[in-house]
Amino acid sequence: MSDTRRRVKVYTLNEDRQWDDRGTGHVSATYVDRLKGVSLLVRAESDGSLLLESKISPNTAYQKQQDTLIVWSEAENYDLALSFQEKAGCDEIWEKICQVQGKDPTVEITQDPIDESEEEHVEEMPETSHLVDLPPCELNKLEEIADLVTSVLSSPIRREKLALALMNEGYIKKLLQLFQVCEQMGNTEGLHHLYEIIRGVLFLNKAALFEVMFSDDCIMDVVGCLEYDPSLVQPKKHREFLTKTAKFKEVIPITDSELRQKIHQTYRVQYIQDIILPTPSVFEENFLSTLTSFIFFNKVEIVSMLQEDEKFLSEVFAQLTDEATEDVKRRELVNFFKEFCAFSQTLQPQNRDAFFKTLANLGILPALEIVMGMDDLQVRAAATDIFSYLVEFSPSMVREFVMQEPQQNEDDILLINVVIKQMICDTDPELGGAVQLMGLLRTLIDPENMLAPTNKTEKTEFLSFFYKYCMHVLTAPLLANTAEEKNVKDAVVGSPKISAVCPDNFQTAQLLALILELLTFCVEHHTYHIKNYIMNKDLLRRVLVLMNSKHTFLALCALRFMRRIIGLKDEFYNRYIIKGNLFEPVINALLDNGTRYNLLNSAIIELFEFIKVEDIKSLIAHIVDNFYKALESIEYVQTFKGLKTRYEQEKDRQSQRLNSTFSALCHDRYRRDARSLEDDEETWFNEDDDEEGEAVVLPVEKSKPEDDFSDNYGKFIEAKKVKESEDKENLPKRTSSGSFKFTFTHSAGAGNGANGASSKSSGSPTSPGSPTSSSAKLAAAPAAAVTKQAGLVGLVDYPDDEEEEEEDEEEESPRKRPRLGS
Repeated sequence: MSDTRRRVKVYTLNEDRQWDDRGTGHVSATYVDRLKGVSLLVRAESDGSLLLESKISPNTAYQKQQDTLIVWSEAENYDLALSFQEKAGCDEIWEKICQVQGKDPTVEITQDPIDESEEEHVEEMPETSHLVDLPPCELNKLEEIADLVTSVLSSPIRREKLALALMNEGYIKKLLQLFQVCEQMGNTEGLHHLYEIIRGVLFLNKAALFEVMFSDDCIMDVVGCLEYDPSLVQPKKHREFLTKTAKFKEVIPITDSELRQKIHQTYRVQYIQDIILPTPSVFEENFLSTLTSFIFFNKVEIVSMLQEDEKFLSEVFAQLTDEATEDVKRRELVNFFKEFCAFSQTLQPQNRDAFFKTLANLGILPALEIVMGMDDLQVRAAATDIFSYLVEFSPSMVREFVMQEPQQNEDDILLINVVIKQMICDTDPELGGAVQLMGLLRTLIDPENMLAPTNKTEKTEFLSFFYKYCMHVLTAPLLANTAEEKNVKDAVVGSPKISAVCPDNFQTAQLLALILELLTFCVEHHTYHIKNYIMNKDLLRRVLVLMNSKHTFLALCALRFMRRIIGLKDEFYNRYIIKGNLFEPVINALLDNGTRYNLLNSAIIELFEFIKVEDIKSLIAHIVDNFYKALESIEYVQTFKGLKTRYEQEKDRQSQRLNSTFSALCHDRYRRDARSLEDDEETWFNEDDDEEGEAVVLPVEKSKPEDDFSDNYGKFIEAKKVKESEDKENLPKRTSSGSFKFTFTHSAGAGNGANGASSKSSGSPTSPGSPTSSSAKLAAAPAAAVTKQAGLVGLVDYPDDEEEEEEDEEEESPRKRPRLGS
């Protein structure tokens, strides 16, 4: 359904009595079989989904407000509203509702809500009960009128009847005429009665009455009545404030008279609700819900009308960014935008998106960059509020803008650096503005709200930009306040090693705590960017200087920063901490704290407990090796003894590994290498190479099947002896050929640190010469090892043993390598 008459926004009233927008769609009144009745159906204009399905009940009270609103309650705490784009559509649906309920469409409300306490008496009520007889609107009847209005507030049904009576007889305007008479006569008693009457009429909570009371003709008299609270000694001067003090400033002349009237009305009604009327009691909390709705929908209308007037907004931006604009004028323009953005929060999501996109296209961010750097505190504060609305709406839009800036500007006037400098230079002793800006910065650098699906490079690009152009501005106060004295030497643990310019000023300490909170957030959510920055700037050392601060909250912030780093269990960070001996300031702080059981003590112990529980071996070894003597006296927790236990257990494991490796190196097969040659081995030295090759290779190949074991055992032993004797006595000849040495296994080359081919080429030049006894031993070692390996394979009678020997050879080859190459 495309006609705009049926276009509506659906609202529901939440627990805070604020209207929540549920979406925009088109409404129809259709018979629904499942509900067995005519129902109001609203389908979303975006995707056609069902936003609302509500059966028109014969007993539900529907209210028509401001010509374009229909409001009703479906349950005790579930109020609904349809806001129509056009009056014609509202009238059409209102007629359908009245038709279902058998009512005249000219009424503003279809039913009288029945209170539970009155429900049982409703049948007994005579027909005349539908009427409320109002006393004549005269001075001598004011007390009677006040009593009547006050008495009906406890009964919903009587409130409805009184509201109808007040509307039908034009009673409100007559009462306000009496107010003027009483004020001229100085009739205090009559003014007190009028206060009770007007306050009671407001609590009737009827939009139709509000339309009359808040019109230009009546609203100031309504405010006047509310000045004469009987509980006050002197009446308040609200009218004087609204007419003289709170002057309406048109930063750019508003030509639309309806818009101007709507702005005036909204401000005054908001003033009545927030300032004049007392805070409602528990029993009155629902009496002003319609007043809240009245203000809400007024704001929606104002923003929509302003947004559609592009000429007006363009002129505002032009003057805001014009250098010739006077400071007073610029302050008014910024305050206008602040109010404008605040009103925009009433818009439904689609309209709010369009609103902020309009502002972005007109250049709100470059304008903010100018005004946030100004000296005027009010301008800066208002600009910060506007910036917060933009960041909350779309962090990506702000990030995209600031990343484009370096192409045009110097980095010291980037918008994000302007924000950081404003945070750093906040003059408020409590740093209220700095806290707000820090939260905005955290939102901007939070990877969680970066649009990975649509722009996969946003995170990388923005973080690279931030660390290149902005991080040094953020950390400047931290680095300036933690400057180390270069002449300080290492000191004994337990005494300060770093003498630093540690901030004693409370405001500076608060600022550094905010910066540390932001850096801690970076450690948690950024990866290599913050890691590189910490390493390059030696940032953790500078942060730990603050462990000496007299402000415990700042020392805790520094400790939290280190705790987050250690919590990552990153060995790069661990090596950095060990190399810089960065546990010393922490342990000094623990020892200086003495036996006091406070938050600092607990936080430091938790840090070491985490290291112990997570078994971070490198840190445990560093702590025990360097600081255990200073810590062993701390016995009220078992943390440090536990660290020592972990340390000793790891040493034992390392020792066992070394012993097992050493025992493997000293296996029986190595002891057989050193045996003396037997006489019968020497008889093989004069045999030719081919026979030797066959004599050694064939038994290895035949020995694998278990059936041939007994037949070949003797032949294999003889071949093995011949090979060992031959390598020892005729080594130069055999080495020159090279082929014989690698006949049995490929790992022999690995044992020498080279392959077979390289062994041949390296061995050939040395063959003519006579080797020394030491070189003969070195050259014989691989051959002996190979022969023994081959021999062990030949003696195998279980397949598992063969696998073990192959594993041993692989494990021990690296250990052979340095020994053989020496």
